[in-house]
Amino acid sequence: MRSWKIGNPHIVKWKLGATSGQVVAGGNEEGSGVHQLSDPRDVIVDKERDSVIICDNSNRRVVQWPRQNGTSGETIISNIDCLGLTMDENGSLYVVDFEKAEVRRYQRGEYQGTVVAGGNGEGNRLDQLFRPTYVFVDRDHSMYVSDYGNHRVMKWREGAEVGIIAAGGQGEGNGLTQVWNPRGVIVDQLGTVYVADCGNARIMRWLKGATQGSVMVGCKR
Repeated sequence: MRSWKIGNPHIVKWKLGATSGQVVAGGNEEGSGVHQLSDPRDVIVDKERDSVIICDNSNRRVVQWPRQNGTSGETIISNIDCLGLTMDENGSLYVVDFEKAEVRRYQRGEYQGTVVAGGNGEGNRLDQLFRPTYVFVDRDHSMYVSDYGNHRVMKWREGAEVGIIAAGGQGEGNGLTQVWNPRGVIVDQLGTVYVADCGNARIMRWLKGATQGSVMVGCKR
């Protein structure tokens, strides 16, 4: 897996209208200490615990830092090639493992987690993922996973053993039926999928059940 290093990785909080931000995690040069980060890829806020949870990618861990005056973080998941993560309303954490091609759900207090998407090796079957990146969970606990290597977004209903294609799945390309190396993904209450189509430098919108999307922002080829 390719890793892009940065000199002094940190997470910065910016208040609305502020002219400067506040470092809330890292900022102590790159490293693997409890007070350091290395190539962080995603971050979410855990309001219940007043903390931030970070995919500390190059250190192969997920860490939790206090949002207020935190000087070090706590490793809550180890030995994971994490890129994306999210949390549902019950406080369960969903973490994408890029190398194992799976998404695991960790309920509070769990350390092993449960595979809830993929986990059947790399591939393009409906029960597989290939280099997944980011994940979104809706109110019904369905997961939407950016299946980067397969150029598609997959939807996995809670408890399902296979996923369904929610966007793309027609190979890499710039047509309206395609996405190319998708990254960030979010879904609204109507089931509309919005995906960062990284390879095409555009944001795509896919209505629920649609066989093609529309370009919202970026290159309209």
